[in-house]
Amino acid sequence: MRKTLLTLAFLVPMTLSAQDLRHPWTLVECLDWALEHNLTVKQSELSLRQKEIQMNTAENSWLPQASGSVNESISFGRGLTADNTYTSANTTSTSFSIGASMSLFDGLATPNNIALARLNLEAATADLERARDDIRVAVAKAYVQVLYDYEIVDVARKQIELDDAQVSRLEALAATGKAAQAEVSQQKASRAQSGVTLVQAENNLRLALLDLGQLLEFSSVEGFSVERPEVQIDQILLDMPERIYADAVETRPAVLAEQIRLKGTEKSLKIAQAAQYPSLSLSGGVGSNYYTNSKATYPQDKLWDQLSHNFSPYIGLSLNIPIFTRFQTRNNIRTARLNQELQQIQLDKTRQSLYKEIQQAWSNAVAAEAKYRSSSEAATAAEDAFRLVQAKYENGKATITEFNESRNQLLKTQSDRVQATYEYLFQSKLLDFYRGSALEM
Repeated sequence: MRKTLLTLAFLVPMTLSAQDLRHPWTLVECLDWALEHNLTVKQSELSLRQKEIQMNTAENSWLPQASGSVNESISFGRGLTADNTYTSANTTSTSFSIGASMSLFDGLATPNNIALARLNLEAATADLERARDDIRVAVAKAYVQVLYDYEIVDVARKQIELDDAQVSRLEALAATGKAAQAEVSQQKASRAQSGVTLVQAENNLRLALLDLGQLLEFSSVEGFSVERPEVQIDQILLDMPERIYADAVETRPAVLAEQIRLKGTEKSLKIAQAAQYPSLSLSGGVGSNYYTNSKATYPQDKLWDQLSHNFSPYIGLSLNIPIFTRFQTRNNIRTARLNQELQQIQLDKTRQSLYKEIQQAWSNAVAAEAKYRSSSEAATAAEDAFRLVQAKYENGKATITEFNESRNQLLKTQSDRVQATYEYLFQSKLLDFYRGSALEM
């Protein structure tokens, strides 16, 4: 536990010093930082490295295995001597051996294991790209939310500026007897309510920046801000979801990963079937030993002489023919076929999920487009109406209640237009992303 705390204490200052929060971050900067520091992406990168190691292990399975051994034994009491008689003596025996073995045929299990490892590596690569895509979408969505909250704060501040101007105007009129004190109090109440709206908008902005900062793995978002690009909503032609899906299903890493895993189940089935066939292996090696007897009545050869005399190389072939494996091989084949069917279902589910995501994004884009058009018209009409009511109010031809109602309606339509603008922007960019385009504002 103490080691973990020390590690965290060491890492956090490094993370803070690396975060340059002195300038507004662009979407590209946010995406690049997230791809480099997000923990989910790092997990996928480590999984990919594990598959690379497994791939290397599988490729090296063709190589022979070699090992050496040294055995030492000491015997006390009666024992067999070199002249084939028994005597009571202490004897020692030392043996040395080096051997190697390799598989010549294993029912093609080895090449299929290598092919499976290669497919697993490809699937892990697709999984990594999928994790990167997920974080790209999450960061882009959070970024757009921050832009929206910036706009809402601006709207709220403009509203306060308008209220301040009206309070000052009414106070001046009240001082000359041209306005009632009740009107001043009512306008001050409206100004206070606008202040509450601004506080809420600023709090929403802070929360949006916090959400984005957490996706970027920032230890703190103090001073963090994003660049506010000039948003232009041009006429965007939304293609039908079926056409978008036809392009996306060929390129999306989530689908590619499941397609690769389906190919892997074919190799797993062949590996299970390989256990039905005989296996042939080759082995060979050399060995020697050294022997001593404490009561020997004959001259004993020296170490190197004995090792030379007892030197014995060997070579052999081993054929293993499976006869009965307690139905283990049969059940492994059945399991492999079931896994193949399950993976096919998983692939179909992934394709279906992708199509649903595209349909949802397309529907959201269509709705956002309609909302943007209508809210833009409503905001324009509300602005014109407010200017008329404001002029009538300043000329004494409209009440303060009418003025505030028109102001509130203007605030609502402006907020709706901002929300629709960014929702339409994000959903249309998301559809382009499904077709392979980069996420950018």
